[in-house]
Amino acid sequence: MVKMSLHLVQVMQKVSPSANGDSRASWEEDEEEDEEEDEDHLGLPTTTKPVTGRRARKVEGGVFFPKPENAVTVAVSSRVLFRTELEQKVFEQKGVEEYLRYQIEHENEPFAPGPAFPFVKALETVNARLRELYPQSEELFDIVLVTYNHAHVGIRLINTINHHNLFIERFCMTGGSSPIGYLKAWHTNLYLSADADKVREALAEGIAAATMFMTEKLTEVSESQLRVAFDGDAVLFSDESERIFKAHGLDKFFQHERDNEDTLLDHGPLKGFLEALGKLQKKFYAKGQRLDCPIRTYLVTARSAASSGIRALKTLRAWGLEIDEALFLAGAPKGPMLEKIRPHIYFDDQMFHVEGAAEMGTVAAHVPYGVAQKHNQPQNPGVRK
Repeated sequence: MVKMSLHLVQVMQKVSPSANGDSRASWEEDEEEDEEEDEDHLGLPTTTKPVTGRRARKVEGGVFFPKPENAVTVAVSSRVLFRTELEQKVFEQKGVEEYLRYQIEHENEPFAPGPAFPFVKALETVNARLRELYPQSEELFDIVLVTYNHAHVGIRLINTINHHNLFIERFCMTGGSSPIGYLKAWHTNLYLSADADKVREALAEGIAAATMFMTEKLTEVSESQLRVAFDGDAVLFSDESERIFKAHGLDKFFQHERDNEDTLLDHGPLKGFLEALGKLQKKFYAKGQRLDCPIRTYLVTARSAASSGIRALKTLRAWGLEIDEALFLAGAPKGPMLEKIRPHIYFDDQMFHVEGAAEMGTVAAHVPYGVAQKHNQPQNPGVRK
């Protein structure tokens, strides 16, 4: 299996332009394509280059910032948006004061892209399309950068955002305090973090959240269409059916689903985020762009179609939610299917499936919710918590 880490984002072996969302137009004309690898004073490799000048964002048409209550707010930890494993090592080995000093000394050196970077770039692509169709609308993705860092580190984060030509203006730097209260104030629709404990805390407060991972293998993803894939039980739906399966086995599970075919499943922790995606999709449909919609959603579930799929589909229909593609795998591995979909992010409640997706190069996010967490030990001994 591929090694992953909840806290230290793995180094990407290769990041192509289509994978990290950068285009050559966003770089300085005299910037070289190749980078020479050096070592810092800790002996750790670094391939980032200093920021040589502030990059002006390509913002046209007087872009405004939506009110949080009107936007689809995605809060992203700096540790999943960027690669900060080197800085984390400084913190762990030398303490907070040396860590802050190191960040200040290196504030003109941008962080490299992390696992959430392609996802955030895809959100910005959707926003550009929405602004073309609805110039005055506040129904947009709004990205908030969340970090436990002291405000001194903000300069390096701002330099990095400018370097990568990201449109992120809202920061939440908590100086070591929990960000959960701020997430609620931002009306957060989704929180992505490398900290599993904070993800659980967010879920307990009713905020859709997931722990992100980086793998050594990274599949290229679309630059023009946001693709989001969801597991069903304990992600979009409650863990009701999963509890039956864990307690009584597969036959009882099938019987339970047949007996309750016309009874809607309760909602799971990511149902609200799928609903938010659906609202934005409908704005494109209203302009006759259903076939050219820059948002595409997928249900990738271990359920069987004939034996247990109808209840899931009836529930989605009753909620008024459309899934563009539904894959009922009847227990088959999800990794190969996800490799074909190439989503920017895939949500699952079971580490076994998260690891299987990561092995095939998919950026997978773990939703620590439901009964499966009692049995949810990593299959890969290389996974560190």
